[in-house]
Parts: sequence; C-alpha cells; structure tokens
Amino acid sequence: MVIAIGSDHAGFHLKEHVKRVLASEGHELIDVGPESPESVDYPTYAEQAARLVGSGEAARAVLACGSGVGVAIVANKVSGVRAVNAHDPGEAEMARRHNDANTVTLSGARLAPVEADAIVERFLVTAFEGGRHARRVSQISELDGSAVQASVPG
Repeated sequence: MVIAIGSDHAGFHLKEHVKRVLASEGHELIDVGPESPESVDYPTYAEQAARLVGSGEAARAVLACGSGVGVAIVANKVSGVRAVNAHDPGEAEMARRHNDANTVTLSGARLAPVEADAIVERFLVTAFEGGRHARRVSQISELDGSAVQASVPG
C-alpha cells in the first residue's frame, strides 16, 4: 500500500519509528518530512501528505504532531481526506469501518511507539463496511466537494 507519512518536530520520533515499521512490512512510503527534529510548522507537512491522499497518489496517510490534533485539523481541510486522531486501536478501527477514514493522526507526546504500532496496524488492516455508512461518507464528501472515494469493503 502507498502511504504518505509526515510530522512536525514533536511527532518526528514517532514518524521515524512508524516509517521503519511500515517499510519493513513492505509498504511504499512517501515521507513528506521533516528530515530532522528541528522546529517546523506542522501545517506544511500535514497538507503535503493529505494532498497525496486527496489526489489518490497515496491510499492512506499517517501523521504525527505533539497531540495529533493539529495535523488532523489540517488534513481534514483537504478535499477527499477523512482524518482521525486515534488514541487507541479501537478508535482507528471504528474510523475505518464506519467513516472510511483514510488518514490517521498520532500524538508524539502521549503515545509510546508500541501503542502507535497497534493503532496504525489496526487502521491499515480494517476495511470500510459500506452499507449505511457509505451514505454517510457520501454526505461528508459533499461538504468538501470531493468525489466519493470510499474504499471497497472487504
């Protein structure tokens, strides 16, 4: 799977960890940065990763900042992106199953790498259920003018 990945300085260590894990699992990664833990502005990197998802160049994105909130706000401004700031694997699963979330955001300040691994893994393996949820995802897509790009269940 092609996955865009990015962070700010507060999420840099978590981004680098997740990047190593995903690469070892055979995923194709597009790392939009940053390349060091020096202070940067998270909107720059969150937007770049989200645009890759919105355009279809990446199937999913994983973003990290101090809380996961800032990068989620930015990502959700991009047409076609449905980002969730997941705190545990159950939230990641439900966001995929019911909302067809295509971007997961993580807290570099609150999550240990092993916790992030579990969240990202569940996010990537969970399929969108479709059905009544597809109607709702379509309604969300109408808000940002994006074509409905819900995943195929299964």
